[in-house]
Amino acid sequence: MEVKIGVQHAPREIVLESGQSTEEIERVVSEALAGKTQLLSLEDERGRKVLVPADRLAYVELGEPTVRKVGFSAL
Repeated sequence: MEVKIGVQHAPREIVLESGQSTEEIERVVSEALAGKTQLLSLEDERGRKVLVPADRLAYVELGEPTVRKVGFSAL
């Protein structure tokens, strides 16, 4: 699952590939936005954690990862 996180006052968004399910990510984001937790904590496919202060979240975009095509092919 590809996750894009917009952070207030940051020029670039955070992009990560997560092995977590869509429902799990939505739950964690909802808890952070509701004030139940002070940090949005997500883990990427390599086991690294991304922590973002909940009060700095601008947006979270969820989507399927795009598959890169390599090589030559007929269009």
